[in-house]
Order: sequence, then C-alpha cells, then structure tokens
Amino acid sequence: MPAFNTLRIDKDPEQPRIARLLLNRPERLNAITDDMPGEIRAAVDWAVVDDEVHVIVVEGAGKGFCGGYDLAASAEQQIEHPCQQESTPWDPALDYRTMKRYTEDFMSLWRCPKPTIAQVHGAAVAGGSDIALSCDLLVMAEDARIGYMPTRVWGCPTTAMWTYRLGPTRAKQLMFTGDLIDGRTAAEWGLANVAVPAAELHVATRRLAERIAGVPRGHLQMHKLVVNQVMLTMGLEQTQMLATVFDGITRHNPEGLWFRRHAQAHGFKDAVEWRDSGRPIPEGAEAQALIRELEQARRKAP
Repeated sequence: MPAFNTLRIDKDPEQPRIARLLLNRPERLNAITDDMPGEIRAAVDWAVVDDEVHVIVVEGAGKGFCGGYDLAASAEQQIEHPCQQESTPWDPALDYRTMKRYTEDFMSLWRCPKPTIAQVHGAAVAGGSDIALSCDLLVMAEDARIGYMPTRVWGCPTTAMWTYRLGPTRAKQLMFTGDLIDGRTAAEWGLANVAVPAAELHVATRRLAERIAGVPRGHLQMHKLVVNQVMLTMGLEQTQMLATVFDGITRHNPEGLWFRRHAQAHGFKDAVEWRDSGRPIPEGAEAQALIRELEQARRKAP
C-alpha cells in the first residue's frame, strides 16, 4: 500500500471492493497541511487504478473527521505564505494558483470514476467540510458537526459545493452565519444521506458501501458521470473559480488582515472566539484603525 505523511489508504480486510482512506493526523484533529490535499489526490489515484476497488470511504482518525486547515501557526506567526502575503503586495495569481491546486486535489474525490463516501464523526468544519462535500455521499453521526465558520471572516469555501448540495436558500443561511449543523439536521436538509447514532456510524457506512460495491464498476462510473455532468452544466467549475478568488480576497481585505493581526496579538483561539461569538466583526475603516493599533503595539513590544 502507498505510504503518506498525513493519511493512509488500504482495502477493507473483509471487503476488498471497498478502499478506506483515513485522514491520519489525530493529534491535530486531522487538520489540513500543505501536503494533505496532494496526498488525497494520490490516494484516490491509487484506488482508481485498482480494478478490485469499487468504492472509496473517507474517514478521520481520532476525535473527528477534519478540523479544517492547520491555521493556528500561520495566523499567529510573522510568516509569509502564498496564501497570506503581507510583507510584499498581495499576488492574487499566486494565491489563486495555490488554493486552486488544493481545491482540485479535494475534488479528485468528486471526479474519480468510483463512488466516494465521507464517513463523518466529530467535526467536518471549514476546509474539512470541503473534503467531506467533495465526496459523492455523506454519512454522519447524529452528533457530528459540519459547516464553514470562516465565512464570517478570513475565508470562502473554495469547492463551492454548499449550493449544489443544499440549494440556494440553505446555502445562504450557512454562508451568511458561519453556523454549524449537526448530523440530524444535515440529514433533514438533504445534505447528509444518512445520520445515525455515533456507535452505529461505521456499520451504517459499511452497509451503504457494500451495497454500492456489488454494482459493476462501469455502471457506477456512468451514473456518476451523468450526475456530475448536471452539476458542471449548472456552472460548478466557474463557481469554484469565483469562490477561490474570493477566498484570497477575504484573507487580504481589511477585515481579513484585522483577523490575522488580532490572532498575532491575542492568539488564534481568541480570534476564533470573537469570530464565532456573533459579536460584530470590525470592518472597513474601523478594521484598518485596529490594524494600525495592533501593529504599533507589536513594534513597541520588547
């Protein structure tokens, strides 16, 4: 089996028609590193060329599915990154190239000819929800949580899958609020295919995967292509381009820079607590004034 730094993939020992892709950074809630998106694509490629595999199940090790991008260090430290450029003028093309590559890597789960199932326990939030929603089907524990909190500030979901999976009204509600929903609600809204008690999650996912695995590969591929083509005709690729550009803007506009400066001064946890609390987020001239205050305080610090 292939060896990776952030995940592992192998065939289910009892049903080799099922490949299990495990996000495997439990000490960091399986947070996304620079390596993880490309490793997801490579793992999918491995499963695609194995004719015995008919379906891929994606799951997370430890307490949850995926807590999003591993942002604490990059938000708090004085570092440059293609996705957070400050010492030099922001280069939108470089930002777009980096984030679009991550998006395309996640979407390998959607493009691959074999059905993919996200098995979600704990949290699938922020970038972790991008991974989950790039899968064809979603099975959730009833108490699991999914959502994209950074829509409040410092982020836009680059896969843009929320509208295609939920419809415009529900998608707007989640994008405007940054709220999370649990597995029960996700199933009621049609986002999740199945929601079950956490103790039954593995069994429920396996039951669905085994049912799919009995169908010939060619039939699965044709049916997946038909549904995917509908989404492409609706404008999925163009929507993802726009979302990826907007994601870069949210990290570099006054509100995004305020969020990072606040994280640098007070810690990422404090910045996230403000973001998610419902308190008004500084914007425009107010955000710029606070940025100047935080930068002056940083320069004066010993």
